[in-house]
Amino acid sequence: MLFGKSRSGEPRVHNEVGDTYAPVLQGETFRDVYIDAPLTPAPIPRQLPPAPPLFTGREAELAAVDAAVDGAAVPVTAIVGSGGMGKTSLALHWAQHNADRFPDGQLYLDLRAHSPGGQPMSSSTAVRCLLDGLGADPRTIPADLDAQVGRYRSLVAGKRLLVLLDNALDAAQVSALLPGTPTCTMLVTSRNRLDGLATSVGAGVVPLAELPDADARLLLARRIGAGRVEAEPDAVAELQRYCAGMPLALAIVAGRATAHPGFPLAALAAELRDVATRLGALDTGDPAASLASVLSWSYEALPPREAEVFELLGVAASPDVPLRVGASLLGLTDAETRSALRSLERLSLVREHRPNRWRMHDLVRLYAADRAAHARSPELRDAAVRRIVDHYLHTALACDALLSVGRVPLVLDDPEAGCRPDSVGDHAAALAWFSAEHSGILATRLLAVARGDHLAVWRLTWVLHTFHWQQGHFGEQVSGWRAALAAADHLDDPKAAALARRLLGSAIGRVGDPAEAVDHLLTSLDENAADVEEQAHTHRTLARAWERLGDDEKALGHATSALALYRTARAPQHEADALDLVAWFEARLDRFDDADAHCAEALALYREHHNVGGEATTLDNLGHLAHRRGDDRGALEFYRRALALFDGRNASHAAQTVERVGDAHARLTEAAAAETAWRDALALYRGQRRTEDAARVAAKLAAPLDHTQGDLR
Repeated sequence: MLFGKSRSGEPRVHNEVGDTYAPVLQGETFRDVYIDAPLTPAPIPRQLPPAPPLFTGREAELAAVDAAVDGAAVPVTAIVGSGGMGKTSLALHWAQHNADRFPDGQLYLDLRAHSPGGQPMSSSTAVRCLLDGLGADPRTIPADLDAQVGRYRSLVAGKRLLVLLDNALDAAQVSALLPGTPTCTMLVTSRNRLDGLATSVGAGVVPLAELPDADARLLLARRIGAGRVEAEPDAVAELQRYCAGMPLALAIVAGRATAHPGFPLAALAAELRDVATRLGALDTGDPAASLASVLSWSYEALPPREAEVFELLGVAASPDVPLRVGASLLGLTDAETRSALRSLERLSLVREHRPNRWRMHDLVRLYAADRAAHARSPELRDAAVRRIVDHYLHTALACDALLSVGRVPLVLDDPEAGCRPDSVGDHAAALAWFSAEHSGILATRLLAVARGDHLAVWRLTWVLHTFHWQQGHFGEQVSGWRAALAAADHLDDPKAAALARRLLGSAIGRVGDPAEAVDHLLTSLDENAADVEEQAHTHRTLARAWERLGDDEKALGHATSALALYRTARAPQHEADALDLVAWFEARLDRFDDADAHCAEALALYREHHNVGGEATTLDNLGHLAHRRGDDRGALEFYRRALALFDGRNASHAAQTVERVGDAHARLTEAAAAETAWRDALALYRGQRRTEDAARVAAKLAAPLDHTQGDLR
């Protein structure tokens, strides 16, 4: 301290950094005031805001915070996630319930990284606030930031203290506030992933994602009353779906329901149903508690490049974006795309949920789409959508060629500039690609429907057809070909309409009303009168429809017509399909010798053309024929050989073959083997969403063993 005088001549004391003056009382010395004066102990800080009273769920995340705090060599734990995920609520709930672990106090500081109308708090201001909370004499606080940090760390040294830093901007903002002692615990919340803290000091990180459905429902019940929730389960499920597990959105909905206790929850769900108005329905008028405002604080802080990437992700049809789809969407290289997406991931705007696959929360994506509509031209957005459509079309077309044998491919134009289709090398890779990207293709087709891109709707349905048929996704086939038929009508393309009608009839014949299927197929026959191969395809499909209607003779007639037309068209691989089908109905009609001969012809053609899946279906057919002759042990051998060849190639047929294995064991009174096979078949049917088939097998499992089980195809 340095002595000085005021302008009036009054003695003053000046501290060593020159930023604080205090008068020396008349008659008192420096020692009286600053050395010999009795010390007043600093109050123990108790700065935590109240915990949220209706905090719900998050058991796993609370346990993760416990584990991070208890097990960390460096007692710094970050709770990270996007806006609206309840980071502050989780931190306060944990802090209040663990306050007794910190007898020397709890400090709380909002660093204001994302808040209405504010700027992030500077490190200097933050340190001063923490020093104030620790009771430091403001007259003795140095002006230099490093010196302030040193004073702060000296005051907390050896203390069992909690420091909760809420709403941090990044690792740099937090680093200056780290205690220098392992006795203190620091808890940080941030939209930034704070990789720097994890790297530099080994901070524990607890990511916060959306609430599970059960917790979301419980949250609504606690806020609006269990009675209202139980009274309208469908409306509650709809509200949960639109809020997508985001606590802020659920709280907004609950607040509106509480404000209008007489409103049915179905009315609130209706307000959220339209995606065009959903964000507006989640606006409370309070920027701190309105979804769009809360998300805007992250968006507005993005650099221009990341902002454009964020917006275009909202244009994508699916929330799940693999690397190559993202590259096509953005028109960037793989490396540029990975870098851009990881930049957004650091800010909790996307999440890499599997290697090279990023997911954006539904409501965040809706906000991104809204920003794209305001900030980007229609031309730029349309080009991005075309690149995604072309990505799926060109990759799926290449995969379809590996899954199907003899199918005449679509003719596509070159992909849109910047589109980056995937490369696939073999059947297994093609099947894996379709399985991974199935939901994305379906979402892109829905986007094409909404945009009125009829050609894209038709083509996307076409490239999905083989995969849907082989994997038993017959319901998807029905909805897809209905959309494609409507698209073909808009395109005024009779040939495309006729094909769509035939394939729609085929799909309906498997899972819908076979009489409706016959109507579509007979119309398709008229529309394709000049196309011999299309006529043959339609007769094959009519055979299946008449089988479901219980007329095997009429079914055999159509199968025989298909065989003759394929031979006329010189289509040997389809000829094999027709031979196999003819043999099936001949076996059902007990014309065993004819069935034997036609199966042998089919097998020879399939093997000549290396059609392993076709060979498997004929072996399955031979099993059916053996069963019809009363040789169930021989039937089992054929079924096992068929399953070995299917090996993922045709899950639809494989499921039926597994069911027939169970039937054969049942007829042989081998109950345990029958039950095992039927359970496997049931799982396959359910996985393919074939409810009618699943119900049939479930009934077999529930009933006493039936020695007369019949074969179905």
